[in-house]
Amino acid sequence: MSKVIAAQIKNILFHDGFIPHKKNAKGSTVIYSRNHPTAKFVRVVVNSGIDAKSGKFAAQPTVKLCYINRKKSWREITTEIFTDPKKLAATIKAQEAAEKFVKTCKYCKAKKFTAKTGNVVCSNACWAAWGGKKKAASPKKKKSQTTINAPTSVAAAKKKAAAGHKKKSQKSSQKKSQKSSQKKAQKILAEILPGDLVTVEEVEFTKVTNDYTGSILGVVMKVDNMGRVTTNWSANTSNLPEWDLPSLNHYGSNNRRLYRFKVLSRESNWVPAS
Repeated sequence: MSKVIAAQIKNILFHDGFIPHKKNAKGSTVIYSRNHPTAKFVRVVVNSGIDAKSGKFAAQPTVKLCYINRKKSWREITTEIFTDPKKLAATIKAQEAAEKFVKTCKYCKAKKFTAKTGNVVCSNACWAAWGGKKKAASPKKKKSQTTINAPTSVAAAKKKAAAGHKKKSQKSSQKKSQKSSQKKAQKILAEILPGDLVTVEEVEFTKVTNDYTGSILGVVMKVDNMGRVTTNWSANTSNLPEWDLPSLNHYGSNNRRLYRFKVLSRESNWVPAS
């Protein structure tokens, strides 16, 4: 059975123009790659999961994008995605689409990648040419010191007390409005389907406060009867950690802050459950 799966993977890669590498420096499985269809110096890299010696299917395939820099070194510019052999072709397409979300160096236009230090830097390391030339520090202006006398009059004391009372009343009114919104909480739903190309929205109650289009990209792989969504996140150049990425097709409108899916490949809106 493992040889049958290996033959299916080879067939998919062969018809999609992939070429096997002679060596795999990090393991014993066969690596395939080809040029990205639109982006220069970008290669689509597939770890086939096929053992080089036995020719049998031995591990789950992975797909990633690499940028070839000026020194012919390969820099990994997207997160390596594990996939099922049956979904290999769809995962390759998703990774190709993720190229648009990878940041580009404003100096040499090369793709950026995440270094071992955790910093997102230029694949060409172009800062080495100009990074040592620091600009002369501009002289700091001395700030004029001013003395502020504390209010000593009775009128000033009354004014300060009134301001404090106003702040307390504002806080109490905010708490009342939050409690009333929680009482009227509704279940909000959206149609999320396998194969959807998705990104993330930050929501406060029912208002979108941040849109991650352009920095986060994923492909929906599975949606179960409970509304749990399994997603392959192929790109995430934001500061949003993995555990905050959405995993449900529903949420409560009384949540003060949460992250939900935004479907890019078709129209799908979040609406109250009937």
